[in-house]
Amino acid sequence: MSAVLDELAAGGVRLAVPLLLASAGELPSERAGVLNLSVEGMMLTGAFAGAAGALASGSAVVGVGTALVAGLVVALLQAVLSVTLRADQIVTGITINALALGGTTYAARLWFGDGGAGSVPGFDPLPVPVLRDIPVLGPALFQQSALGYTAFAVTAVLAVAGARRTAWGLAVDAVGEDATTADRCGLPVRAVRYAVVLLTGATSALAGAQLALSEVHSFSDNLTAGVGYLAVVAVIAGRWRAWPTMLACLFFGTAQALQFAAPALGLHVSAPLLTTLPYVFALLAVSGLVGRSRAPSALTVPFVRGT
Repeated sequence: MSAVLDELAAGGVRLAVPLLLASAGELPSERAGVLNLSVEGMMLTGAFAGAAGALASGSAVVGVGTALVAGLVVALLQAVLSVTLRADQIVTGITINALALGGTTYAARLWFGDGGAGSVPGFDPLPVPVLRDIPVLGPALFQQSALGYTAFAVTAVLAVAGARRTAWGLAVDAVGEDATTADRCGLPVRAVRYAVVLLTGATSALAGAQLALSEVHSFSDNLTAGVGYLAVVAVIAGRWRAWPTMLACLFFGTAQALQFAAPALGLHVSAPLLTTLPYVFALLAVSGLVGRSRAPSALTVPFVRGT
């Protein structure tokens, strides 16, 4: 049984890593008033660019670099549409996701052929001696790839830097609560919103690279399969706070891993039902049935100077 629990914990954390990365960037973005439904498209573009860059160069590190560039390009498009042009954030997000899905599918046919990416250079697990032998926590936390450990570090740094008592955290919250007042107090509202959207693009691209280069060492159509949407929901379920958002990501990851560990745990539940579990919880979270909280007042509200 202990071996099964170790496997469940390791699988849950491994599946949660992309969620942690993507939500780490989406959280300050939503707190600043910009809802990036395009996280899914940023992740998918990052996964494709990472696999393509790694395959072309023979280096997984180069793959991470190309993933970051691609994610930032998508994020810049989102920022121009939602911040500068003040387009509807939900519509632009869904549109970008559709473009990313179609674009990466077509590009994959051209770049990799009909057989997909196959095996691309990636990151192998790097177990930490002694620590990896700790029951449950060892396999979950200390048998990650280099990119996985980087994900933990990035998530922790952003959680601390974006805390509500830091200068950056206060600026983000001020812009997300009342952009007009923040502007009158001298805060560069558009610059802050551009910064958080670009941050979302970078973390989401890393999340896509984690999937392509650490998990499967390849690329296939729709590789992210809705993980980006779950990252957005995790922020809402976490009530726009860092640590609850991380817990929501871990819950989603564990729920996904449970479908593989259920038979060994003696749980005779159909796999399709277990697959839907994270999405059921997501619906409950969005509906407010698992606890209510107040969203940032200016979330999805365009900023117009002088209003």
